[in-house]
Amino acid sequence: MQPFSRMLIYFVEVARQGSVRKASEHLNVSASAIDRQILAAEEEMGVPLFNRLPTGMRLTSAGEFLVRGALDWRKDFARIREQINDLTGLRRGLVRMAVIEALAHGFLPRVISMMRAHYPGIALEICVLPNDSIAESIANGEFDLGLLLNPQSSRDITVRAFREIPLGVVMPRGHRLQAAKTLRFNQLSGENVIRPVDPLEIAEQFRMLEVSTGLKVNSALSSNNIAVIRSLVAQGNGLSVLSQLDVVEASDDGRLHFVPLSDPGLRPTTLAICHGRQGLISSAAALCLRFIDEQKSWTT
Repeated sequence: MQPFSRMLIYFVEVARQGSVRKASEHLNVSASAIDRQILAAEEEMGVPLFNRLPTGMRLTSAGEFLVRGALDWRKDFARIREQINDLTGLRRGLVRMAVIEALAHGFLPRVISMMRAHYPGIALEICVLPNDSIAESIANGEFDLGLLLNPQSSRDITVRAFREIPLGVVMPRGHRLQAAKTLRFNQLSGENVIRPVDPLEIAEQFRMLEVSTGLKVNSALSSNNIAVIRSLVAQGNGLSVLSQLDVVEASDDGRLHFVPLSDPGLRPTTLAICHGRQGLISSAAALCLRFIDEQKSWTT
């Protein structure tokens, strides 16, 4: 079902293409029909929606307001349709989810497989983003749900569920510290330590450990990429401090070993599932959220 008038369909496409001719080709509608609809809307509103330039059509301020409203209308209608379908027993819809790269393996693919088995009518769009981009993306309505680390308190997002993920020392299998049940950060003194650096979330916690213990680590190697750090450790270049979530796959296949840190006052990493405060969460997104929250562990 199409909830939009022809004018809005034409208007949004012209705005997207920047040209009546290109919109005409894409919609398979005559350029004159598109132009008439837009001119009629401009006359009714009493303001121009486009600046008509030799290079194409550029939105006026009024046009920008209208296109934002039209796009918001589409999103709201999609969510409402999800809820109506749910009332009639139809489990359908699209869930757009933004996640951190560390979730490409382990529990998330398993949860998605479970959802697909129970609700094959629900489509899932998974987008991997940097951690600091996810909160903004869900607040802006680009995604229904976000799985991110250490979300900051905000009026724009709601944290629905979370798990605390232990921090620890990651080392190659067979390292002399492997037998320890837990380690203190100052036990890394004298070791080759690969430093995680910004924008990695773990970088700030690494600096806090240095401050709290008084151990200043002089690292010959550093990286802002978890996969690079894992590879360097696996090749015997040193140890590093990561979260358990970062090393699940490599620990399972025997390349790496993870020993939790037990420093007093150490703040664990929090992995949270969030959605935007504005608007309604769709029934499909609510189902997805429930499946994730029901998992006892978010690291395996």
